[in-house]
Amino acid sequence: MRINDQIEIADWELTESFARSSGPGGQNVNKVSTAVELRFEAARSPHLPEVVKARLRRLAGQKWTKDGAVVIFVQETRSQARNREIARDRLAELIKRACEKPKRRIPTKPTYGSVKRRLAGKKARAEVKALRGKVED
Repeated sequence: MRINDQIEIADWELTESFARSSGPGGQNVNKVSTAVELRFEAARSPHLPEVVKARLRRLAGQKWTKDGAVVIFVQETRSQARNREIARDRLAELIKRACEKPKRRIPTKPTYGSVKRRLAGKKARAEVKALRGKVED
């Protein structure tokens, strides 16, 4: 499975298992195993760089297992072939997102004018609250 110019996943890294799907489908649901569980051994993959593995782990969230695999479960359609295609597309999209280096955030300072406006607002609010006290003769 080709992800981009640098990354290509071998077939031995992918494991597919099939189960009966829930939802509509009539008797077909009871007879045919259309749901697909695609398992990608990401931690053991020699084709993924370590930085991509780290980003993939963060992006995958609950799909990442303790033994370092990404598990994608699809049961959207009544067709097993279409569900396999959807699962592979989702895995490819997840890995593509992990390959993108996130932009480094550059912290900014508030402008001089915005600081002045904030402090003026605070001072005005403090005066309003100060006038709420008891009136002394």
